[in-house]
Amino acid sequence: MDMKQLRKLDEYSYTVPKRADEDRSEVRLYGSAPLLESMDEMVLTQITNVARLPGLVGPAITMPDAHWGYGFPIGGVAAFDPDEGGIISAGGVGFDISCGIRCLRTNLELDEIAAHLPRLADALFRDIPAGVGEEGNLKLSTQELDQIMLEGAVWAVKRGYGVEADLEFIEEHGRMSGAVPGNVSDLAKKRQRGEMGTLGSGNHYLEVQVVERIYDEQAAQAYGLHVGQIVVSIHCGSRGLGHQIGTDYLVSLAKAASRLGITLPDRELACAPIKSPEGQAYLGAMNAAINVALANRQILAHLTRQSFAEVLPGARLTTLYDVSHNTCKLEKHQWEGRERHLYVHRKGATRALGPGHPAIPQQYRAVGQPVIIGGSMGTGSYVLAGTAESEAKAWSSASHGAGRAMSRKQALKHWRGRELIDELKERGILIRTKSLRGAAEEAPGAYKDVDLVAEATERAGLARRVAFLRPKVCIKG
Repeated sequence: MDMKQLRKLDEYSYTVPKRADEDRSEVRLYGSAPLLESMDEMVLTQITNVARLPGLVGPAITMPDAHWGYGFPIGGVAAFDPDEGGIISAGGVGFDISCGIRCLRTNLELDEIAAHLPRLADALFRDIPAGVGEEGNLKLSTQELDQIMLEGAVWAVKRGYGVEADLEFIEEHGRMSGAVPGNVSDLAKKRQRGEMGTLGSGNHYLEVQVVERIYDEQAAQAYGLHVGQIVVSIHCGSRGLGHQIGTDYLVSLAKAASRLGITLPDRELACAPIKSPEGQAYLGAMNAAINVALANRQILAHLTRQSFAEVLPGARLTTLYDVSHNTCKLEKHQWEGRERHLYVHRKGATRALGPGHPAIPQQYRAVGQPVIIGGSMGTGSYVLAGTAESEAKAWSSASHGAGRAMSRKQALKHWRGRELIDELKERGILIRTKSLRGAAEEAPGAYKDVDLVAEATERAGLARRVAFLRPKVCIKG
């Protein structure tokens, strides 16, 4: 990105000066100068286009891990007021609706289980269905899938996948209201019937990690984390159903924009007013997909516990938190001295509520909501805590991952899967994957430096670092 186009506000926030003839809202980019310089020019183009959409409240925002996406940049955040013609856009949510991370803490120490990691890796790879089109053992009828779309992780717990205590530590307590299964196409449902309890491919993963560093002792204690402890992160979303919903509604939202005279700066920003029939239809389908993703991660957490129990009897895995990063949610926020009900799009961005917020589990409320920034394969992840400052800066939002620095096609020119896996093994990281090509596409060097992203997220005031997690085992599609 050409930094000459930006105006620096402080060391970790920038804006784009507006021309006299421009009809748009403010653009706000968070991140260090090196991170912004490394971003594709399309990030700036896309977020500036978002700033032209109707009913936007406050600035159109990018996170420190932003990169080029479909419609919104990945790492884009924007809030819209339904009473002022505010819109909802499938390109502002993402195709993998409610993609997110479930983090499980354990009662295990690395020193105690290091010798068992190869066997654990094999058990997880056997038990966690992963890969393009890979199906699990759970085959659902249309009626059962409709119920999952209504109940989310609550459905999974009722059927023995996990325990009731898990629900306290999932956004929305594991069930998103407002889901309308009837708004989801038969094709989307067909794609999902065999995919519940599956990891998928691409940048999705299951990692066994060790807590290597603690930055905030108070928050770490509240989250139940300490150095040397084993944790597990599960990164996946709503699978085929979410992708199909995104595809289906691009058409109807584009037609609505045309019918209502909404000028789209980019056709990928197909949208409709939140209060329109098309906007409401997409919301009902999107909420259904959120519930599918929450149920999917709940089932995967259960399968993970079973694998651990086989290899390490006595292992206890409890949910630290489950947070999504491709959603649009109705939230209460303060803006210009009054409370507003806004629909906040977070595409490749994590909700990051500050201390005291009633939506945070009581155990964490004094320190803020857990935020999980997933790293690239073999590099590490961060647990952070939401800040009060983030409310005013970014509608209580933070980065979600390292963010791609090059395309998958470019990555294939630089790395070979087998060589990469062997190199990571020498560094003490065991990779299990069905696709050597997929491993090369997800090479650590294809992503931004997660350490720089986490540091910039903290210094921008979006969330503060709590712990760094070093991977030991990675299961991929």
